[in-house]
Amino acid sequence: MNREMLMLVDAISREKNVERDIVFGAVESALAQATKKLYEGDVDIRVAMDRDTGDYETFRRWLVVPDEAGLQNPDAEELLMDARERVADVEEGEYIEEGIESLPIGRIGAMAAKQVILQKIRDAEREMLLNDFMARGEKIFVGTVKRMDKGDIIVEAGRVEGRLRRGEMIPKENLRNGDRVRAMIMDVDLTLRGAPIILSRSAPEYMVELFRHEVPEIEQGLLEIKSCARDPGSRAKIAVLSHDKRVDPIGTCVGVRGTRVNAVTTELAGERVDIVLWSEDPAQFVIGALAPANVSSIVVDEEKHAMDVVVDEENLAIAIGRGGQNVRLASDLTGWKINIMDAAESAQKQADESHSIRALFMDKLDVDQEVADILIEEGFTSLEEVAYVPLQEMLEIESFDEDTVNELRSRAKDALLTMEIAREESVEEVSQDLRDLEGLDVELLPKLAENGVHTRDDLADLAVDELTAITGQSEEEAKTLILKAREHWFAGLE
Repeated sequence: MNREMLMLVDAISREKNVERDIVFGAVESALAQATKKLYEGDVDIRVAMDRDTGDYETFRRWLVVPDEAGLQNPDAEELLMDARERVADVEEGEYIEEGIESLPIGRIGAMAAKQVILQKIRDAEREMLLNDFMARGEKIFVGTVKRMDKGDIIVEAGRVEGRLRRGEMIPKENLRNGDRVRAMIMDVDLTLRGAPIILSRSAPEYMVELFRHEVPEIEQGLLEIKSCARDPGSRAKIAVLSHDKRVDPIGTCVGVRGTRVNAVTTELAGERVDIVLWSEDPAQFVIGALAPANVSSIVVDEEKHAMDVVVDEENLAIAIGRGGQNVRLASDLTGWKINIMDAAESAQKQADESHSIRALFMDKLDVDQEVADILIEEGFTSLEEVAYVPLQEMLEIESFDEDTVNELRSRAKDALLTMEIAREESVEEVSQDLRDLEGLDVELLPKLAENGVHTRDDLADLAVDELTAITGQSEEEAKTLILKAREHWFAGLE
């Protein structure tokens, strides 16, 4: 029987073009599974087969676990202190084994053994094909629609399959069996049966890769696509930079009579592409990203990573775009929060901010409105600036003499110290359960405390827009934090 087994292993190895070790592993797995059925519990069985003679031994084994962890599966685990009574130098994570009677191959159900062996062989073949495919370094998967699988589309390229999920398709795109498809390779998940390559046609990376194929200057390093934002199937924006002054980045990406950008648009079901010149200057970058709208003025808030963009009435609708599409894509492309407003809204916002700053200066510096307005006119917007800007800058203000400047700086420093003490006292009122909340940046605690958020339940009760107003976070960050705060509400319902 052992000789016959060796001949069978050699035959399968040659027929399936896989290594003998893989076939031996499949046989060992079949024997172990059959032996395991002789025991009532969830035991762990290992079979070791000699590759030269076909002889094999069978072992029952136990995983050595820490004493304090306890036994999760007594049939296949052993506490460290008990294990060392059997094997003195054994360590956690190792196995202790004892030999048991081997099950004759003839007693294994032929079909069961065959199924295990063939499945192992199929898995090995699949992994070899996948490794060969991935070794080519291709980023775009080109194949044919083979079938539907629970809403996903399985795309076949030779003997390798990719999975295009519904959410990664271009909206309203109707793909049918036999259609030729191109998609971006996003990931490889070997746990997925049949189609382990995860594909996407809606990811920004796919558009970048399409331009790389259409524009040789990108591959040559003369041009670089710095960022991309997409509303799949509708509209997209890409930011390009030229590393060679002789190369026009926008014209090069558009191509002669639009051939290059049209090739990308055709592949993406008519998705219109705006090509934007990337700039190191964030304000200039945002102005370009909002095209075709013309910008009247722009105010940058570094602290909130946001910009107030002022446009005239004629450009307001263009800047915002249908359903907010243009400003949303521009924001995604640049990484800045963009607030579009007309001149009247901008003037009102500036007036409100001036009123707020004026009230702050009059209260904390104990000055009248005239002094507060002088500080505002000179560009001061915070107590920190009054306290710590270079002394010479403040001495250049014609309306102030040196004594006035020194007094204002002293009052500003005293006010900041008082406010910091009050802030620390308010933070002390924050409960430990809120401090321990996963994902909560400790720098946010003072802001939360100042707004009456002292417990996890206080945070959980907030709406997303309320939290963004308090902390200045993005909507996604605020939503994630609120959901984390609410987790304990539902813990007992699972």
